Amino acid sequence: MLESLQLIDTKIFLAINGLHNSFFDWIMVFASGKLSWLPLYVVLIYLIIKEYKWKSWVILAFVALLIFFSDQLSVHAFKNVFQRLRPCHNEEIALQIRTITGCGGLYGFVSSHAANTFALAFFIIGILKSQKKWLPWVMISYALLNIYSRVYLGVHYPGDVLAGAILGFLVARFVLYLFSIYKRKWPLIQPENSFKDSTKR
Repeated sequence: MLESLQLIDTKIFLAINGLHNSFFDWIMVFASGKLSWLPLYVVLIYLIIKEYKWKSWVILAFVALLIFFSDQLSVHAFKNVFQRLRPCHNEEIALQIRTITGCGGLYGFVSSHAANTFALAFFIIGILKSQKKWLPWVMISYALLNIYSRVYLGVHYPGDVLAGAILGFLVARFVLYLFSIYKRKWPLIQPENSFKDSTKR
């Protein structure tokens, strides 16, 4: 069973990795870069500040907790436990792979990129979806492009990024649950009615 899944995973990986051209090479390198999405992060910070005002530091603290959980779990609960070689470190298919940005660490299951981007995407959707209807589409597209780029660049199998995406989603749900508990005890946004009532007194 595991051998069959590995074979399917490898075939899909080689198919995606083999779709190279100079235009998509540039896009995928950009999508996978750590600083490439900085403009998006700036926009998200702006939206958070717009929604939560001076209490935005609480949201940013939860984001830091979110990324800490997803990143550390992807490494210590998966990569170091399963020790599945990245495809670019697999000598059986190494000659069939085209890499552009190098190979990265030895192990690839699960993808930390996938875990972190999906965790961030679903957390942001959870706290800001009522503000902008287009936001879920943007965040999911951001996460999907990011994980596709990891396979395209030859550093992860599809199974690595799929499992990482699931991990990121679960981490986001857990942190959103902690966030809901926090909000019940210490509301971050004052209801409009209570503000109007206070101005009439």
